[in-house]
Amino acid sequence: MKHFFLAALLTTSCMGTFGQSQLKLPALSPGAKISQDFSVSNIEISYSRPSMRGRKIFGDVVPYGKIWRTGANASTKLKIGEDLEIAGQKIKAGEYALYTIPNKDKWEVILNTGTGTWTANGYPKDNDVARFMVKSSVVEDVCQTFSINVTDITYTTCKIEILWERTRIVLPVVAHNAENIEVNIDKAINHPAQLPYFQSANYYFESDKRMDLAKMYIDKAIEQDPKAFYVWYLKARIEKKLGNKEAAIAAAKKSMETAKGSANEDEYMRNNLKLIDEINKQKPRKQEVD
Repeated sequence: MKHFFLAALLTTSCMGTFGQSQLKLPALSPGAKISQDFSVSNIEISYSRPSMRGRKIFGDVVPYGKIWRTGANASTKLKIGEDLEIAGQKIKAGEYALYTIPNKDKWEVILNTGTGTWTANGYPKDNDVARFMVKSSVVEDVCQTFSINVTDITYTTCKIEILWERTRIVLPVVAHNAENIEVNIDKAINHPAQLPYFQSANYYFESDKRMDLAKMYIDKAIEQDPKAFYVWYLKARIEKKLGNKEAAIAAAKKSMETAKGSANEDEYMRNNLKLIDEINKQKPRKQEVD
C-alpha cells in the first residue's frame, strides 16, 4: 500500500510538471515586438508577421476596401511614450490598435483604443481616435514576410514603415519636443547630482540652434573632464560652426592629444585631421556692419 501511494504521488507530480510546460512549435505568423527610442521617449510596436508562402497578398489574401488588423492573430499594437503628430494628426501618448483599410493606390490608417480585439471582426469603431489616408508605393524587391519598421530617425522626426509583398506605406511622425527638451536640459543642468553638459551641448549643436548654449555647455564639460577626447572633438566642431577657426583647430589638436593610447586613437586621429582640413578650407564669416 505504501509503494502504491508513492507511485501515485510521483505520477501526479509528473503530470503536474507536464501540464505546466508549454509546447513550443514553429509559427506561420510569429509574433514580433520592436522597441525604438525616439525623441525623449519610446515607440513600441507589437504584431504578428505572416509570410506570403506563394500567395497573392493585396487584393486577395488581404482584400482591398476591407478593414485589416494589419498583421495576423491579435490586432497590431502601437504604443507611444509622448504626444506625437502622426501623418499630420496629433496623437496623445498611449497604446492603440493599428487597423488599416488597404486599397490599390492608398490606405486608410486607423488608430483605435480597443487594443483587446483579436480580429477585425469585432473592431470597435466608436473607439477610433484618428483616421488618415496615406499613399501606397510599389517597391522593387518582394518582401516575403510582413514587416513594420521605425526608420529615418532624427531628433524630431521618424517614419513608421509598413511593408509586405511589393507594397509599402509610410506614416510620418513628428515630435514637437523642443520646449520639453529645453525644460529637461534646464532641470538636469541645475541638478547638483547630475551635470550633463556634454549631452546638452551636443543637442544644441546637432539641432543647429542656440549655439551660444552649445559653446557654454561644452566648455563646462571640458572643465568637468579635460581628458575626454570626445568632448574636445565636439568643442572643435562647435567652434568651427561658430567660425572660430583658431579655437576649433586648437580643440581638434587637443582631442588627438588626449585620445593617444586609447582604443579610439585611430578614429579620433582620422576625424580630427579631416576636421582641421575642413576648417582650413572654411571661408571666413562675413563681419556684420552696424
